[in-house]
Amino acid sequence: MELIQQGIDFILHIDRHLFDLCMMYGTWIYAILFLIIFCETGLVVTPFLPGDSLLFAIGSLAAIGAMQVEYVIPLLITAALIGDNTNYWIGRKVGPKVFNQEKSKFFNKEYLDRTHRFYDKHGKVTVILARFLPIIRTFAPFVAGIGRMTYRLFLLFSVIGALLWVNIFVLVGYFFGNIPFVKEHFSLVILALVLIPGLPALIEFVRHIQERRKKRKLP
Repeated sequence: MELIQQGIDFILHIDRHLFDLCMMYGTWIYAILFLIIFCETGLVVTPFLPGDSLLFAIGSLAAIGAMQVEYVIPLLITAALIGDNTNYWIGRKVGPKVFNQEKSKFFNKEYLDRTHRFYDKHGKVTVILARFLPIIRTFAPFVAGIGRMTYRLFLLFSVIGALLWVNIFVLVGYFFGNIPFVKEHFSLVILALVLIPGLPALIEFVRHIQERRKKRKLP
């Protein structure tokens, strides 16, 4: 419970914690940030790590000289791309082994085929839009790999998504993060950055549950 509270406190007051890390580790902060973004996008077991809020906080601190924005943006784009591609290839290599049990209740070939069809139809948009959806962006490359989405297409849209995601959030933080109103209500801004991007996914999930219930009621 205490660990969860510490995690929530870190996310909501990420500006203070990040500033302390900058003062404590100096230039090593770039390596730490690279690792966080890589893990958040590249490992399916770490979707809880901060993404949008971290980028915004990085931008706001870069504006006051705590970090160099011309270094941090390309560094984090690289981290996001490497993470995406790592996740994709893990899914591509592990997926066929996990889904080769025809009679398995949860992991069967039909799920793999369904995922493949989904990415054939929606994969391009999914890879880009998933960048702006917490948790979903961690799983999207993995599922794309499982569904064996064409790698050249995945790489192209992964690059576009990473460029948009990092630049938008870092630069918005850079230009607006130190406005007095934003600084005074930084926790609320961070909370909005954490919750609002996930609303479309939540709405879609609720809609999916409702559709499943309707189908069960049908004779």
